[in-house]
Amino acid sequence: MDNSETGLNEKNKQILLEIARTSVRAAVTGSPASTIECQDEELKTLCGCFVTLKNAKDLRGCIGQFVSEKPLHQLVCEMAASSATHDSRFFSNPITADELDEIDIELSVLSPLEKTDDPGGLRLGIDGIYIVRAGRTGCFLPQVATETGWTTEEFLSYCCEHKAGLEPDAWKDPKTEVYLFTAEVYP
Repeated sequence: MDNSETGLNEKNKQILLEIARTSVRAAVTGSPASTIECQDEELKTLCGCFVTLKNAKDLRGCIGQFVSEKPLHQLVCEMAASSATHDSRFFSNPITADELDEIDIELSVLSPLEKTDDPGGLRLGIDGIYIVRAGRTGCFLPQVATETGWTTEEFLSYCCEHKAGLEPDAWKDPKTEVYLFTAEVYP
């Protein structure tokens, strides 16, 4: 997804990152969440987004939604707070107030999901994946392929096995639905 698809300019990227940072801080410290009013139409876009939190490149939370009926700025606020406090992978080691200044925030604003009949044709580092089968789901943002250096098959297989709880080659089965999406990422 490029800027022409979302229309987000540099100012609005910074606004979204500030909304996310404020939401993470409020969630971790137990402070009341800020009421966010945005008049800019670009920030009212209805689309999915994920908020990824890292400390020294170590993942500390990542939660998002593929679609939303809420404006983007509100979804970023909610997903940032959820990433900081509701990612079950970190329930035993939650983000603390002491590490807030060390947390890096990455926003991924998503294109709509598109079902594919050719999962192997995905573009590594450009396409993310969402895999669905028998009530199980798993997803990887596009940047995961770049960060890990996986091949296309490793990307799909790892998502099936470790995210969706399926057999590694489940993505090859026609009964498994594979969706692709792109993301505009704001570090």
